Amino acid sequence: MQLCDIYLGLGEATFRDLLKQISLGKLRTYQLFERIKLRLRVVKLNGESLLKSAPRQWARLQDERDGDLAMDLSQAILVSHVDTLIVPVLNFLGVPHTEGFFDKDADISAHLTDGWQQRVWEEFSGKLPKSVLVFYLNHLAMEMSEGAELFVPAGQEGK
Repeated sequence: MQLCDIYLGLGEATFRDLLKQISLGKLRTYQLFERIKLRLRVVKLNGESLLKSAPRQWARLQDERDGDLAMDLSQAILVSHVDTLIVPVLNFLGVPHTEGFFDKDADISAHLTDGWQQRVWEEFSGKLPKSVLVFYLNHLAMEMSEGAELFVPAGQEGK
């Protein structure tokens, strides 16, 4: 599974919601603001331009399978939720990390036991933005396991 597969598998409505969840302040903090602005091909980057560009970005993911766009958007989405989503999820799973980040070479497979995505979903789906939570669960699975399949919680298909 690749990042484009995650976006496309979760659907266009979820994609639009993910764009709404991007924090422009966090993009500035992590020095991603200009990079995202360029990648999205917008003159001005703000909440309105993010939403207005959603159909164009969706087409780029769907038709061009633009992996660079997918990667940059995933960084924007995830850094926007390091403190509020990533740290609590990693703590819940018992994954050692430093403020939500762990070494790319780290083997965390012992913490990702059978059913881990469903357990995390059940624990956090009422407390965190569902679109970002399901995106992160798929992103983490893709990064940590070969041949990961798309996780879509029951009742969330097509949303």
